[in-house]
Amino acid sequence: MSDIIYHEGMKKLFAFVMVGSNDLNKSAKFYDAVAIYLGIIKVKTTDKFISYAQNNSPEEIEFYVTKPHNKEAANYGNGTMISFMVDSTKAVDSFHAIALENGGVNEGLPGIRTDGNYYAYVRDPEGNKTVSYTHLTLPTNREV
Repeated sequence: MSDIIYHEGMKKLFAFVMVGSNDLNKSAKFYDAVAIYLGIIKVKTTDKFISYAQNNSPEEIEFYVTKPHNKEAANYGNGTMISFMVDSTKAVDSFHAIALENGGVNEGLPGIRTDGNYYAYVRDPEGNKTVSYTHLTLPTNREV
């Protein structure tokens, strides 16, 4: 028998996601502009971080943009990507367009990818790779 305790009511995999920033004002401009298309709102801003949560649960912060705690320069991870699920191709398209207007760099135009879903890829002003996507097909059960 395993000593691991599983919480049956758990509905999400991650408690929160955090990306680093060397310029919180520049990052705020970018994420504030795309927030509406991601279904998130800014909850708090300090001199060390900005926090965002889903529109319908602002008390559950799920995304942070932060200056690194160790006081070293923030940098993005090669192979690291933050994925935001949205509810329509219009939201994906809008996310991509507004992101580019606010300092983002195109990493992949909106469109259908090999899994049949709709994606758009952008790097934020600090170089963190983000993707907005929506399901065009029903999710399948996958063996891990």
